[in-house]
Amino acid sequence: TKQEILMAHKIFSELQDRENGPYSSRVSMEKIHTLPELKSNPFRKRICHVFSTSDMKDGSLSFEDFLDLLSAFSDSATLEIKSHYAFRIFDFDDDGTLDARDLEKLVNSLTGETDDTRLTGEEMRQLISNILEESDIDKDGTVNLSEFQHVISRSPDFVSSFKIVL
Repeated sequence: TKQEILMAHKIFSELQDRENGPYSSRVSMEKIHTLPELKSNPFRKRICHVFSTSDMKDGSLSFEDFLDLLSAFSDSATLEIKSHYAFRIFDFDDDGTLDARDLEKLVNSLTGETDDTRLTGEEMRQLISNILEESDIDKDGTVNLSEFQHVISRSPDFVSSFKIVL
């Protein structure tokens, strides 16, 4: 809505780096991470990289990038849009599939990487095997976007939990 865009612009303007002048067109990933809505999100770096259009690949966001991020995480975004961006966020190597390495990074991001929260090698192998057994419809050892969307469509909490409210 117009009101939401104005609120987003106010927040974006407050984040803009004064060193580059008040009208610099991009906000650094580090500044974006100071937002309370992202500060404790384990995927905050991936979120910035997925939505950033920076040629520098530095995760910085333009106002348009920031609006795209907020739109994808809004209550009004469709399941298809939310699942598309979730897939891209979880595709750590940006190869268009979720393979065992992506799934391991995903699990470690969710459980934390301290010794008392990290899964053992055997637990991780079993979990990844179970995920692929459930999700990898074509049995190629990876989860592609359509397979991911199929799994997500059976998760009733996904749409309501994949959001950022300013």
